[in-house]
Amino acid sequence: MSTLYLDRQVASIEREGASIVIRDREGRRSNLPLHLLDRIVIRGTVALDTSVLGHLADNGVILSTLSGRHHRLQGSFTGPLHNDARRRLGQARAYDDLAWRTGWGKRLVLLKLRSQQQFLERAAEARGDARLALRKAILSVREARLRLARQPQPTVQTLLGMEGGAAQAYFAGLAAILPPSLGFSGRNRRPPRDPFNALLSLGYTLLHGEAVKAVWMAGLDPYLGFYHQPAYGRESLASDMIEPLRPQVDRLCWDLCREQLITARHFTRDGEACLLSKAGRRHFYQAYECRIQPARRALRRAAMTLARRFATFGPTGSSTP
Repeated sequence: MSTLYLDRQVASIEREGASIVIRDREGRRSNLPLHLLDRIVIRGTVALDTSVLGHLADNGVILSTLSGRHHRLQGSFTGPLHNDARRRLGQARAYDDLAWRTGWGKRLVLLKLRSQQQFLERAAEARGDARLALRKAILSVREARLRLARQPQPTVQTLLGMEGGAAQAYFAGLAAILPPSLGFSGRNRRPPRDPFNALLSLGYTLLHGEAVKAVWMAGLDPYLGFYHQPAYGRESLASDMIEPLRPQVDRLCWDLCREQLITARHFTRDGEACLLSKAGRRHFYQAYECRIQPARRALRRAAMTLARRFATFGPTGSSTP
């Protein structure tokens, strides 16, 4: 199972038996059996009708659309929600349980800090010339992780503060191993203002879409999160789920730059925004599909574990996430 990326002007997507047919502007067509797909990502103008959407929904294929300029996830179309409403009732009860929310947030941040530390340690082995800067970042992230582990029930504000402080050190270490031509000095977004941040934003957007699909298929509400508080229009649970997996995207982006598959010439500027070219996006999608399967499996497992837990989450709640 894989993702189909339509990052060009496509005339139409049509239904044909157990397949979909993609027609380009010149009338050429390609046929794809749906059993090979679990997601379609569209960036561009594509014509399709409700029969195609129903066909995708019946086969469990999620359709996601990205904005044309900054690769924001504009929306996703899925099939019917899982029919076990107990899962969503339990999810709502868990949100009202402060001990659950703080325990869940602590676990997420600990996992994320551990993943960041592991990435930096691997980078230090590969880049002896930047070992000093990387060692400083590793120590900062490790210290934050140990301090958090010693706190029995940290508040959300404490978690956010520790995560933010560690992120500054982490991205400083990352900046030390990137080519100066990328102009990376730390995380920025909306819009990303340098090439590496443009790569990170695209990778995080795609990963977020993976989490939305996993949560939806497990019968949970992607908008009702715990560490990321509910906010209008934000799939907060999906945002929760990807936190420990973000360093996998970071490493993918670093590898693409290190191997010079994507370089500064793949980017253009539009005001403050840094935009990845079509050729750069093609390289990115290919590399992403080659590397994302472990993260997809992790998201599916985590979503199903939560769903089973919430199905039995009683009115009195539980303090163990």
